[in-house]
Amino acid sequence: MTVFASTRSDELAALAWNPALRQSFIDMQFSAQQQDFGASYPDAENSIILLAEQPIGRMLVERTDAAILLIDIAILNDYRNRRIGSSLIRGLMDEAAGSQKSVRLSVYKSNPAARLYERLGFSAIADNGLYFEMSWASANS
Repeated sequence: MTVFASTRSDELAALAWNPALRQSFIDMQFSAQQQDFGASYPDAENSIILLAEQPIGRMLVERTDAAILLIDIAILNDYRNRRIGSSLIRGLMDEAAGSQKSVRLSVYKSNPAARLYERLGFSAIADNGLYFEMSWASANS
């Protein structure tokens, strides 16, 4: 839950909510996200990201016959911008290239991670107004 809350810190900073209301909102949003992921991606692998044996994030990935789906990746604020996420995503890209699959993901258009995905070679394949659907495929796919 700490990782999830850290991904919402920028959004919540703009709201003048008292701490109890903020925590209640985070709890509700986290629960809704977990229910949605569980229903939509029942076979997804949920991994804890460790650095020096300390949990610093999580990554949710589902592998299908056609693609590797990066459903969610979240890293605690103190560990962002250290190339940890990039390294993990490149690992998925290497795996996809080796199995001739694409890597697909969805990202809020306003999320700074969208620029990271573009730098890594992902392209927007759909825009629903709120999210970009993005895909990466190796030249050999």
